[in-house]
Amino acid sequence: MNRQAREIEIGGIVQGVGFRPFVYRLATRLGLAGYITNTGSGVVIKIAGPAEAVDSFLTALRRDAPPLARIDSLQQRPAAASGPATVFVIRASDGRGRSTTQVAPDTATCADCLREIFNPEDRRYGYPFTNCTNCGPRYTIIRSLPYDRPRTTMDAFPMCPACMAEYKNPHDRRFHAQPNACADCGPRLSWQAGDGSRPAAGDPLARAAAALENGAIIGIKGLGGFHLAVSAYSAPAVATLRRRKNRPAKPLAVMARNLQTAQRLCHVTPQEEELLNSYSRPIVLLKKRRAAGLAENLAPGMAELGVMLPYTPLHHLLFARPGVPDCLVMTSGNPAGEPLCKDNTEAGQRLAAFGDGFLLHNRGIHTRVDDSVVRVTAGKPAFLRRSRGYAPAPVRLGFELPPLLAVGGELKNSFCLARGRDAFMSQHIGDMNNPATFDFFTETVERLQVLLEIEPRLVVADPHPDYLSGRFAEQLGLPLVRVQHHWAHAASVMAEHGLDQALAIVLDGSGFGPDGTVWGGEILQCSFHAYKRLGRLAPLPLPGGDQAARQPWRMALAALHLAGIDEAAATVNLGAVAG
Repeated sequence: MNRQAREIEIGGIVQGVGFRPFVYRLATRLGLAGYITNTGSGVVIKIAGPAEAVDSFLTALRRDAPPLARIDSLQQRPAAASGPATVFVIRASDGRGRSTTQVAPDTATCADCLREIFNPEDRRYGYPFTNCTNCGPRYTIIRSLPYDRPRTTMDAFPMCPACMAEYKNPHDRRFHAQPNACADCGPRLSWQAGDGSRPAAGDPLARAAAALENGAIIGIKGLGGFHLAVSAYSAPAVATLRRRKNRPAKPLAVMARNLQTAQRLCHVTPQEEELLNSYSRPIVLLKKRRAAGLAENLAPGMAELGVMLPYTPLHHLLFARPGVPDCLVMTSGNPAGEPLCKDNTEAGQRLAAFGDGFLLHNRGIHTRVDDSVVRVTAGKPAFLRRSRGYAPAPVRLGFELPPLLAVGGELKNSFCLARGRDAFMSQHIGDMNNPATFDFFTETVERLQVLLEIEPRLVVADPHPDYLSGRFAEQLGLPLVRVQHHWAHAASVMAEHGLDQALAIVLDGSGFGPDGTVWGGEILQCSFHAYKRLGRLAPLPLPGGDQAARQPWRMALAALHLAGIDEAAATVNLGAVAG
């Protein structure tokens, strides 16, 4: 018999997604010997056996990989056969060396776990933290790599014998599922009343359901932080939430009980349905149906509504309670302009004035992550916010980069750490105009650098002299590259779509130009190395300077004034548009 041995190194998202048990089952089925282990760069596999079986193994690695896995690189080399001829094992993780592996994003509850929490005969019936290797928390609980339980916030919950048996069984879908837990050994819910008291008795989920049924606003600790929830059908309740959050007119996102509810409330195309049901479960902008019964003040004056479906067992169990509306406002749990709250104590301090009660749990959130927002444009998804469910999975580039940090802009900030062909985008950070958001920014930069073990050799920033992100970049003591605002927008779209050059129309807003003036509405001919300004919108006064970018009504008045339409400008209801 012609026997072969191979050593295989795989990079990509291959930790925390069921890749090792998949490889174990595949090798065992094919009668191959060897091992697999997590490393700082992904996984290493050594296999030995008949040449035909080895070839079948290599083919199936990519073809049949788990749904959450992403193989970016696969290198193989001949190896010497050793050990028993037909034994394949999973070895303990090798934490030596520099980490270059990727971190899996948090993932929506899979169908198998969903069946378990609604099956009265299952031991996880009604358990709100059920998960497996195919779903559940990842990025939000990881402290460092390799991805093993002691390196996550789940290290506070030792597994019971039943959970440990699943964890050690290579044929169980919870084999090496690091957040694995049950009601006997895992995280628990608690309820905190609006006055800060915590009742010792009673079902926290039942208290939350009763509060929502009665029109109350509650804070819910979820996967990457807190939501503020209230009935999406009650205009008075939504108005109260808006008043408490000081958010008079900006649209509020909702969570629908299921796809059927979303379809009753909004028009849903096949592409939008696919996004709603995806593992990432983003907020998807949908066209509202008329007379659907939703509160008119959810997204006043807009034809679209941001809708998402439940993505944790807690969400599913809450919607299953009698009296809970089938559509809830689920807006970020934070004071206006500040980062998302992630800890119970923090929420008690920062959200106390907003909620009438709080549904809490004791599983730690290491990294706060807000919901992603996506719109389908020309049949394809376009990100308005790339965060939960996607971050920090990298954008794969068509060229090599040295280790670098790109610090992002001032409004709706996110930053990027790059290494080789991988650009690791952070989650949504927010507007960098207050100390809390800037602290979140610096905290996340530090954490992602540690997690991904990227030590930047240069830093990239916007040339605007007053951006906090740019000032942060100046203080790092690294070579600093300034990239014009609109060129950066064009280059990001080029990288996303694999383009080398483009004619770009960039209508993002204002940006500091190399001539010292404010640019906006640009037509650029550009590559990744240079750009040429071919055209632009005529310059306008900026009433209030940068404030005009935050409040577009200022620019509308400036345009009216420049056009000599003063009478129309005078009739504009500033109170309505300023909100």
